[in-house]
Amino acid sequence: MQNIQHRLFLLLEDVLQSLYSQDLIGHDQLLVPEVMQVNQEQFGHYQCNNALKIAKHLKINPRQVADAVAEKLKSSRDSIFSKLEVAGPGFINMTLSSVFLSNEVEQILNDQRLGVPFPQSIKKIIVEFSSPNIAKELHVGHLRSTIIGDCLARLFEFLGHNVLRLNHVGDWGTQFGMLICYLKTYHHDVLIGKQKTDLSELMSWYKLSKKTFDEDPDFKKQSQLEVVKLQGGDPVALQAWQMICDISRKAFKEIYDLMDVNLIERGESFYNPYLAEIVKDMENKGLITISSGAKCVFLDGFISREGEPLPMIIQKSDGGYNYETTDMAAVRHRVEVEKADRIICVTDAGQALHFQQVFQAAEKAGYYDPSKVELDHVTFGVVLGPDGKKFKTRSGETEKLIDLLYEAVNKAEQIIEQRLPDTSSSEKMELATALGIGAVKYADLSCHRVKDYVFSYDRMLKFEGNTAAFLLYAYVRIQGIKRKGQKQLSDFINKGSLKLEHPSEVSLGLHLRRFSETLESMSKDLLPNRLCDYLYNLAEKFNAFYRDCRVEGSAEEVSRLLLCEATSRVLSKGLEILGLKTVERM
Repeated sequence: MQNIQHRLFLLLEDVLQSLYSQDLIGHDQLLVPEVMQVNQEQFGHYQCNNALKIAKHLKINPRQVADAVAEKLKSSRDSIFSKLEVAGPGFINMTLSSVFLSNEVEQILNDQRLGVPFPQSIKKIIVEFSSPNIAKELHVGHLRSTIIGDCLARLFEFLGHNVLRLNHVGDWGTQFGMLICYLKTYHHDVLIGKQKTDLSELMSWYKLSKKTFDEDPDFKKQSQLEVVKLQGGDPVALQAWQMICDISRKAFKEIYDLMDVNLIERGESFYNPYLAEIVKDMENKGLITISSGAKCVFLDGFISREGEPLPMIIQKSDGGYNYETTDMAAVRHRVEVEKADRIICVTDAGQALHFQQVFQAAEKAGYYDPSKVELDHVTFGVVLGPDGKKFKTRSGETEKLIDLLYEAVNKAEQIIEQRLPDTSSSEKMELATALGIGAVKYADLSCHRVKDYVFSYDRMLKFEGNTAAFLLYAYVRIQGIKRKGQKQLSDFINKGSLKLEHPSEVSLGLHLRRFSETLESMSKDLLPNRLCDYLYNLAEKFNAFYRDCRVEGSAEEVSRLLLCEATSRVLSKGLEILGLKTVERM
């Protein structure tokens, strides 16, 4: 199924081309249709604005052009419109007929993809997100990358693309030399497996190793030697490194399982064998400049605060590599080996300069062609506490992500206890997890991702307003209506049983058919709040329909139950793309 906006685009394209061939309008570059949704439905459902540009070029009254286009539309496909109206200086307002919309919603019920067409070409899309550091616990700062990245991966998976979800963990570098040296010195039993430990203890040892590294020159030298051993493949160093990684992965998995997030780990260590080749290749291409002993790339447009050219260092003066080198290798591998058509990196806005340099340098080195491969750096703002500052614990520490999530589940459990006191403990926990985790995810995704937002359990768990609880309750309510109807709706689907007549039915039906348009828009600008806004409006329109139109026992019962079913399916799929689980009662 084509979405309606695209169908109108093609229809207008034919109309404009026809008028152009008859010399009624001129300049073929003005013939690309401009079709937009109309938010105030009393003025129409869609609007075409081409007449204004065409009239300006021809130096005539835009209404003259608009009238010609409208007349041509009426004669070509009059059946899909109930009204075509030229408004203002030359806007063409198009109102779709209820018969047309009824058929469209019925097609949704016969389509597993709910009216969302398959892509014209299936692309390989890599989404890199979450990306914590080994030997450190996930904290609130990892929340947004994990939630936004998972949502975008789910979106492209549903659209039909081949998606690779990558967790670019920090599992290489100087910090491992420090930690291995510290363990060898103070906790040798952990290294040889005689003593068990966990990520929390490992993180405290990491902090102590950093302090010792900064204060003790001998320890610093030994740590640097451990790094050399690790990079050289020393078996003891590799075994210690593997142990540290395994402990970290176990802790990460608990969080990812709780959040229902799937990732394939491909950390910095994966690209280590390619780093020397990156430097050599860029030297051969004449892109390297030596500055203070370091090998640098100087890129157009990057200037320091002092007004000097800003270098991108790909090999330090001591011969070591850094994040820029690793990410250059990552871009090259993803394009040349993985054959990616689009690469999406989800990190905080603070890394914007880094990715701007890496992407430009990768293009300059010929590692990707922007006309063939799309690179996106998806940035996001900061999670704030009630005081408007970065979210922290009462003691001033950065909030652990696992603690934040379990607190949301606990608060949701208290709500479920009040609403469903007779529920079994296992079902209560299932409902609390769906509501608690869903509330955290939705509160994040419903905000424009580039903006900061204030984290509030009370607000995100409310059953009013644009919240997960409100949407989940709307879904539960629809299930209850369908149960009361006691109809086998499958017997009526595709039999012309659905008829949208009341204005609230037409408004809901139109909104259901805009699901595809919403996902298409989201796939371009990578803004999950577009889908959140759509689903919130869907729930509001459903509530208005249920308020205005009696379902059970009415003459239109079957038709209205089918409309409920279509709403249920779209709402469920939309929540699934956001990463939320639906529940049958609440």
